Amino acid sequence: MNPENEVVPMKEPKNREEQGGSHGFQQDEGYHNEEASAGMCGCLLIAMSVLLMLVTLPLSIWMCIKIVKEYERAIIFRLGRIVRGGAKGPGLFFILPCTDSFINVDMRTITFDIPPQEILTKDSVTVSVDGVVYYRVQNATLAVANITNADAATRLLLAQTTLRNVLGTKNLSEILSDREEIAHSMQSSLDDATDAWGIKVERVEIKDVKLPLQLQRAMAAEAEATREARAKVIAAEGEMNASRALKEASLVIAESPSALQLRYLQTLNTIAAEKNSTIIFPLPLEMMQGLIKH
Repeated sequence: MNPENEVVPMKEPKNREEQGGSHGFQQDEGYHNEEASAGMCGCLLIAMSVLLMLVTLPLSIWMCIKIVKEYERAIIFRLGRIVRGGAKGPGLFFILPCTDSFINVDMRTITFDIPPQEILTKDSVTVSVDGVVYYRVQNATLAVANITNADAATRLLLAQTTLRNVLGTKNLSEILSDREEIAHSMQSSLDDATDAWGIKVERVEIKDVKLPLQLQRAMAAEAEATREARAKVIAAEGEMNASRALKEASLVIAESPSALQLRYLQTLNTIAAEKNSTIIFPLPLEMMQGLIKH
C-alpha cells in the first residue's frame, strides 16, 4: 500500500475542556507556544521584558509575583494571547512586566433573584412570577474569552428570557402545582445555554407566583362554593344514616312496649341530672290507664 495515500485518523479530544466548547473561543488556539505565534516583534518584546525583570531584580519581583485566593483563578494574557496552561491559581504565579496582564475570576457559587416577570400562561392568564438561580464559573478561560460579561448575561437576559419561555407553555394549574418540574426544566435550559460560557447552573427555584386580585377572588369564591357543596353532601349523608338508625330503633321498641316507658324514664333521669328546674314530661296514656284500673 502506498504510504502517501494512507489515511491517518485524527485524534479526538478527550473531553470538552480540550475542545474549548463548540462555540466561540477555542482553548487550543490560545494554549500554543506564545513565542512561536507572536512573531519576531513579539519575541523581541518578550525578551526585553525578561531582560528588564532580570536587570531590576529584586525590585521587579514585587511586580511579577501575584497572588490569587483559594476561590479565584487568574487568566494571564501575554501580548493579547492566553498563556499556556489556562487559569492560574490558587496561590502564587508570575507575570512578565509590560507584556502580561491578568484577570481574576471568582469561582464561588453566585446567587441572584430573578425580578418578577409578567407572564401570559397557556390558558391566557397573566401572572407575576419570580425566582432564584444558583450558578458558578466552571471554566474560567471560557468565561473570560467567550463573553464580555458572563454574570450580566446570565442574570439580566438569559434567566428572565428562559423563565418567560418555560412558563409560557404551562397552564395556571401546572404553574401552581408543578414548581419542581418547572425549576428542573429551567435549570436544563440555562445550563445548555451557558455551557459555552464556562458557567454551570446548579439550581433554579420558583419563589412566588402572584395572581391578579380579580382572579384570586374568583378562585376563593370557587373554593368556598366547593366547600359548601361538600358540607351539604356530608350533612345529607348524616341525616340518612340517622334516619336508618331511628328506624332500626323503632322496630326494636315496637317489639316490647315496656321498652318505650324505660326510654322515657332514662331521658327524664338525664334531663334532671343536667339542670335542676321544672320539667314538662309527656306521660304515656298506657300508664294512666293502668292507674285508673287500680
